[in-house]
Amino acid sequence: MPAGTLDPATVLTATVVLRRRAELPAGLVSGPAVVGRQEFADRYGADPADAQRVRTVLGGLGVDVVAEDLASRRLSVRGDLAAMNRAFGVSLELVSAGDVRHRHRVGALEVPAELDGVVQAVLGLDDRPQARRQAVDAAVGVSYTPPQLGKIYGFPAAVPGAASTIAVIELAGGYTDAELATYFQQVGVGPVSVRAVSVDGGANSPNTPGDNEVMLDIEVIGGLAPEVTQAVYFAPNTDQGFVDAISTAVHAAPTPAAVSISWGGAEDLWTEQTRTALNDAFADAAALGVTVVVSSGDWGASDQQTDGKNHTDFPASSPYVLACGGTSLIADVSSGVISSETVWNNGAGTNATGGGVSVFFARPDYQSACGAPESGRGVPDVAGVADPKTGYSVLVHGKSYPAGGTSAVAPLWSALVARLVQQLGRPLGLLQPLLYKDAEPGKLAAGFRDVTAGDNQGYPASPGWDPCTGLGSPDGNALLSVLRQRLTG
Repeated sequence: MPAGTLDPATVLTATVVLRRRAELPAGLVSGPAVVGRQEFADRYGADPADAQRVRTVLGGLGVDVVAEDLASRRLSVRGDLAAMNRAFGVSLELVSAGDVRHRHRVGALEVPAELDGVVQAVLGLDDRPQARRQAVDAAVGVSYTPPQLGKIYGFPAAVPGAASTIAVIELAGGYTDAELATYFQQVGVGPVSVRAVSVDGGANSPNTPGDNEVMLDIEVIGGLAPEVTQAVYFAPNTDQGFVDAISTAVHAAPTPAAVSISWGGAEDLWTEQTRTALNDAFADAAALGVTVVVSSGDWGASDQQTDGKNHTDFPASSPYVLACGGTSLIADVSSGVISSETVWNNGAGTNATGGGVSVFFARPDYQSACGAPESGRGVPDVAGVADPKTGYSVLVHGKSYPAGGTSAVAPLWSALVARLVQQLGRPLGLLQPLLYKDAEPGKLAAGFRDVTAGDNQGYPASPGWDPCTGLGSPDGNALLSVLRQRLTG
């Protein structure tokens, strides 16, 4: 509800996303070829002439460019509310939602005529909370430590001396080094290297809401791949913060093997410019050899919407990310043998894995032969245990308990991607063309365990790909052999 007016002298900082100097070739995005960071910036980043044009035009309206990253095509601009209104025709009001007050844009956003076609997005004028975290906890239940899940899912061994990094995106919460050290000692791994990276003023803020989700991500990755360095990017939960965190991570040096994202929302809740900006950042990642791994949501096929229709979660619905669904898992931790794995669904009106068919993104070529509907991008691609009743043993604020959600599957698959990259000696980028190769409707995909029982409150599981668990859960060593053959065959 409206909570007051904004002072015209209020100074805002926004992110302006520019067009590419040249379009990314489809063959580069789909791999397996990748491009280096400097070559990418020179060929596919923003044109310096475009950046200078923006400086000139916006400067004349009282908005200054204060930072630029031409590789990711982002300019940081600053001006007071009156200048932003002159530049972008935007009207902002102060809105209160519960205890949160934020700026809300009223009406369409425009750019000066001289910048038409040059500017692709203007983010940060509206700073409403953008994404929700996909994570749930259980008071009681069976739980597995990450090393136990590494055995259950057949993770390949680490390669001694192979340096690799996973970027983790966080929009709230924090961690302490002391508690992480305690946890990793308890599960018998370590030391684990974790560093926090601040984006747009976001920071590692332990002992605040969101800690349990942050700790879950870090503990799952560190428990499964302790040799990997984790760069945890903290940003505000806004469209600007989300885009800036992901773009910063994707274009970082060294280039990460994977980016793990456990945040999202129903795809029709996002503005078109934000969906496009994020999708373009994920295309950048694929070209640079980065595999972006995203949770598919924890609210079943409706994705917590109340219109009676099925909805997929974004950014999981982007064709350039590896979307992760969830299962319920019963396995023997001593032998690693799985006795039961079904679709995660805790019952009507409660949590279940997300999945479905996008209404904004077309079905990608890699899904054309697997049985996915022609009408749109099918979600998810892959799966892993997510049910908190058969979940992950975590430590948060001195308390050990089982946690889950597809937010745990994204870091699990990110850790697996890092191990695959180590073993193959090369980045993987967009992994799906390799995973879906030779996939057929109703048939088990090589390197996976098919999950054929259950539903996600909208779609049933079936043999082969389905909109509950995708191709299935991983058999890591088998998948490594499949990828090695497909990359060299």
